[in-house]
Amino acid sequence: MQRRSLVATAAAVGALAMSAFAIPAAAADKEIRIAHVYSKTGPLEAYGKQTQIGLMMGLEYATGGSMTVGGKKIVVIEKDDQGKPDLGKSLLAAAYSDDKADLAIGPTSSGVALALLPVAEEYKKILLVEPAVADSITGDKWNKYIFRTGRNSSQDAISNAVAVDKEGTSIVMLAQDYAFGRDGVKAFKDALKKAKIVHEEYLPPATTDFTAGIARMVDALKDKPGRKIIAVVWAGATNPFNALADADLKSRYNIEVGSGGNILPAMAAYKRFPGMEGATYYYFGIPKNPVNEAMVSAHYKEFKAPPDFFTAGGFSAAMAVVTALKKTEGNTSTNKLISTMEGMSFDTPKGKMTFRKEDHQAMQSMYHFKIKVDPAFAWGVPELVHEIKPEEMNIPIKNKR
Repeated sequence: MQRRSLVATAAAVGALAMSAFAIPAAAADKEIRIAHVYSKTGPLEAYGKQTQIGLMMGLEYATGGSMTVGGKKIVVIEKDDQGKPDLGKSLLAAAYSDDKADLAIGPTSSGVALALLPVAEEYKKILLVEPAVADSITGDKWNKYIFRTGRNSSQDAISNAVAVDKEGTSIVMLAQDYAFGRDGVKAFKDALKKAKIVHEEYLPPATTDFTAGIARMVDALKDKPGRKIIAVVWAGATNPFNALADADLKSRYNIEVGSGGNILPAMAAYKRFPGMEGATYYYFGIPKNPVNEAMVSAHYKEFKAPPDFFTAGGFSAAMAVVTALKKTEGNTSTNKLISTMEGMSFDTPKGKMTFRKEDHQAMQSMYHFKIKVDPAFAWGVPELVHEIKPEEMNIPIKNKR
């Protein structure tokens, strides 16, 4: 399969993208217009940029380097929501109306995603959510135009519960005080059958001083018998892991720290927690399949570094879109796409995913890991303990469809 470089592809697509101008009908008929609404800047910038890289690499891979499906050229229109719900809402409306986008992908933030859902419904256009996580996106706030390749809070929680849900375990939750954090904690509570949550600590998303929060968590745990864990649900540039390590909780109070996977820069702090268990959505060294091998190889070639957590997500979104468009032979009719995508399976760097008919959530594997410290890597390496396959997780349907 021939591949142009990612940079060349991005430049070509950027040249094709026309923003805020009316698109002649004849031109639109020869194009598949995809809006990508994401945090190009803002608190989740690192996540957004990875998603965009993965999306472009995935589109190139899935189309064999042609960037066409059914004789139509794929045009990607980038929209920077900056992590702001109101801005994201207006950008998506402009993409559907002014830019004549056939469908949209994004956003990065769960808060922005919840603002975008009614826009997709108003314009009767598909929004493929990647990577926003909150359960409510495919739960009580869902509508039929919403699909998601990203994992949801329940998938995170159920897979992470595998590592810690044992009798005699006391858990304190540390989470960000917005949709991602609160939905994550609720899902984790629902997933636990044996361990007990004794305290929930919610802090502002941009917190940098964790001193007071750590003191409250220690007070809630220090006198508890049995295993004691601070379980972290956190996203973004600032994170509490170094502060938790500096507090020396293990030797002082026999308190452990647990968390799910994260981007590689954030996992540098995981080196301070050897043996920490959790579950992750993706780590480049874990899945063994041709799509992951192709993505890892292409990413190393382009960036001299491995693909990260959200790169895989963008790539998976591209695989889903191109798989659907190949089945429709380039037909972008919303109803045609919905009927095609419901129950559809598609290959991704994580292996096969399937859109569940009831809520359009992608059923997918998660990975139970244990952190290993390896001097060859700047981050704590998540070594696979067990691949948790979709059929092993009872992911609740929450949209009351």
